[in-house]
Amino acid sequence: MRRLLPLVLLFASCATSSSTSPNVVRITNAGENADCREGSANQRSQPCRLNVSQETSAVNQTIDAWHLAAAHADEARYFDLMTPDAIFLGTDATERWDKSAFQAFAHPYFAKGTAWTFTPKSRHVMLDSDGNTAWFDEALASDSYGECRGTGVLRREGGKWRIAHYNLTIPIPNDLAKDFVARIRAQQH
Repeated sequence: MRRLLPLVLLFASCATSSSTSPNVVRITNAGENADCREGSANQRSQPCRLNVSQETSAVNQTIDAWHLAAAHADEARYFDLMTPDAIFLGTDATERWDKSAFQAFAHPYFAKGTAWTFTPKSRHVMLDSDGNTAWFDEALASDSYGECRGTGVLRREGGKWRIAHYNLTIPIPNDLAKDFVARIRAQQH
């Protein structure tokens, strides 16, 4: 417990509640205000310090634009907001796609003009200390799937935040989990 306490205190002291949307929570683990751009800490002459509010806002804008692009069936914008080596994990156990495979799967939906809509309800964003990687978890609402959860990683590339990894899940209440597991097992056999 003694080893865990400093980590807990660190995360608690770095929590922020500034938000452009009243339902979006932002938690970061990065430090002071200064400039932090691409490149590792070893490549800089001074320690990197982040403008946490600015970077968190930029990360949130990227994720929001990504969801909005899907809702508007803007295929070019949607995939432009992902890194070339991005991975997307869907809700089905078989759905692990690299970017090109995901584009091939998603193209028919975008071509019909009816991709998918996931509306963020809350989000937590964390930034690494050199300001080039962010990770997040979010609660989402969907007319098709109800309450969902997304987790992901973004990388700063060419001065822009891009989604490198995304995992979409449908949380199952613990009281229903055994029934769902049994149904999944029955379907697999």
